[in-house]
Amino acid sequence: MFTGIIEELGKVVKLKKDQENIHITIQSNITNELDIDESIAHNGVCLTVVSVSEDKYTVTAIKETLDKSSLGFLKEGDHVNLERAMRLGDRLDGHIVQGHVDQTAVCTNIEDEDGSWRFTFEYDSNIGNITIEKGSIAIDGTSLTVVDSGTNSFSVAIIPYTFDNTCFKYYKVGSIVNLEFDVIGKYVSRLYSSSR
Repeated sequence: MFTGIIEELGKVVKLKKDQENIHITIQSNITNELDIDESIAHNGVCLTVVSVSEDKYTVTAIKETLDKSSLGFLKEGDHVNLERAMRLGDRLDGHIVQGHVDQTAVCTNIEDEDGSWRFTFEYDSNIGNITIEKGSIAIDGTSLTVVDSGTNSFSVAIIPYTFDNTCFKYYKVGSIVNLEFDVIGKYVSRLYSSSR
């Protein structure tokens, strides 16, 4: 389990295709603290560390993960949001994030709001996921609060700290991001739809 509070920006230094899988090698400042078998969220996707060497480590994304996330679009030199799994007893500073991406979205607008930014994203609402104003959403693993919520779009406000310390500073209109909708909201939505 994760909190959506990004610890570090990692850099993709190698991508190796292996049948339907991709081995992703990341360079980061937290590598020396990692162990093989450790779970780390990469742009919100929980992946297992399979090897560690100096300041680099490798994880493997399988076809299921590549089909449901934006990890298949990564290129060498790209940056990814990193968060290690939460320790039992830690504060939950963001919200409950499982590291299981529900779907992707496209950035459709970025507004400079004189000290902050408003990012708008559009997603396929036919899958059944929803947002609500003031509800939680994880975008590439970053815990955020929904500002405006539409049928298939929503926006979030980004403060300078978040902009500077996450992948938000690299997003452009057209960027594809991973979404994990609020787990409690997903259960409520499922219960409501099954009771009709």
